[in-house]
Amino acid sequence: MWKDIEAAPADSIFGLTEAFRKETNPRKVNLGVGVYKDDQGRTPVLQCVKAAEKLLLEKEESKSYLPISGDPLYSQCVQRLIFGNDSEVIKSDRAATIHAPGGTGALRIGAQLLNKFNANGTVWVSTPTWANHMGIFSDAGFAISQYPYYNKESKGLDFEDFEQCLLAVPEGDLVLFHACCHNPSGVDLGEQQWRRVAEIAEEKKWIPFLDFAYQGFSKSLELDRRAVELMAEKEIDFLVASSFSKNFGLYNERTGALTIVAPSAREAEVAMSHLKKTVRVIYSNPPAHGGLTVATVLSDDSLYKQWVGELEEMRNRIIGMRTALVDGLSARDIDTDFSFIKDQSGMFSFSGLNDDTISWLRNNKGIYIVGGGRINVAGLTSKNIDYVCDSIAEAFKTA
Repeated sequence: MWKDIEAAPADSIFGLTEAFRKETNPRKVNLGVGVYKDDQGRTPVLQCVKAAEKLLLEKEESKSYLPISGDPLYSQCVQRLIFGNDSEVIKSDRAATIHAPGGTGALRIGAQLLNKFNANGTVWVSTPTWANHMGIFSDAGFAISQYPYYNKESKGLDFEDFEQCLLAVPEGDLVLFHACCHNPSGVDLGEQQWRRVAEIAEEKKWIPFLDFAYQGFSKSLELDRRAVELMAEKEIDFLVASSFSKNFGLYNERTGALTIVAPSAREAEVAMSHLKKTVRVIYSNPPAHGGLTVATVLSDDSLYKQWVGELEEMRNRIIGMRTALVDGLSARDIDTDFSFIKDQSGMFSFSGLNDDTISWLRNNKGIYIVGGGRINVAGLTSKNIDYVCDSIAEAFKTA
């Protein structure tokens, strides 16, 4: 059946990783991969995760199915994390949370659910956005439109055009946002800007969908959830897709959650009924191990404190490598100001490198960067930072 069908193109990021594996340059550097790396270039298993897994192994008595929505304690822990312990949303039961297979799975389940009730709707995504957003929502049946976000000239947020576009979004449409650590630009909204977004959502009656994949990677667990808290204050319908791939390092456990927030407990209950029905026909029940591990850490005071400390170490390492990159390029007398990289948040950065430079770095230095200039700052280490800075400086002089 496949003989006359053309092969699908490789995923831009995973395809780059495959090419990197085949690279023979002994000094090769992968700045495209979307996972956290420590200063030894490894994606570590957190110590709090190892401790939680040990506890689970000791007390586990069954491998039976979880409920369709996942472990109840996991859902409670997710809500406390993304809303705060004293949130009115939790107290009034206005949120419905399921354990989803990763942040991608949460986005797709939300898209599938909402398309049932708004098949002719449009999803609005930022320019630029994570490449997979387009595929997830279009494959679920939505038309895709884009709103202005990143300004290439200022290397910052294009808020005026962004605001005007949101004011024109039709009622009932979905608007997808990065709650923090915007991927790929690293440029985030400030609190007052988020407050304005929540006001527009309430006024225009479109539905916010927050992709919350990097909580704790920008400023702190508490500060990074301000977008969610401000939306919750408006008592509007919105969704949150959250993930523990990054902040717990649980990439291969596919541990995420989808939370639907409604104006009332009754509406949240109705939403959950349809959410379960959607999950049932796609994967029936979530994988258990990652969710049980997260719930164990988040519900244990000692393990939670340990996790917060490990998360702080990851965040500070990323911030440190941002500074090292900017300072290193500045010291090499490149006629370009890269200081904007220090102002960005999270693992990713729009580096300002054009595709010609990216191609030169790959072909001549074995440095792999996604087209468009997005780099994973966590791919930089104390061992490769000088090589990367030297190579970029050489690329600029060669151009």
